[in-house]
Amino acid sequence: MAQHPDIPVDTVLTVLTTTDSADKAQSLAEGAIAARHAACAQVSGPVTSVYRWEGAVTTDQEWQVLFKTTADGYPALERWITEAHDYDTPEIIATPVVRGSADYLRWVRAETAK
Repeated sequence: MAQHPDIPVDTVLTVLTTTDSADKAQSLAEGAIAARHAACAQVSGPVTSVYRWEGAVTTDQEWQVLFKTTADGYPALERWITEAHDYDTPEIIATPVVRGSADYLRWVRAETAK
């Protein structure tokens, strides 16, 4: 995954994925932190997800995992989630943090530096 040209590499991102159990969400969170792909991950749920899959509208319970990383670290986090996840097409959505506590944002950068 190439770095998006409009997003500076030191920009902090939140990255969201979902999975179908609390244990899987916890495993995704812990694995990303252990590998330093993210500084923090929050697990929440269950949430109700409604989506179209293979032509049918489906409703399922899922758990969300919200990771904090940098734009520079995003490609490795995306690869890791894709490889560790058991969904065929896992949700992976990144959003730039446009404002935040300077100390917290420094911490995220430091924790994800390799």
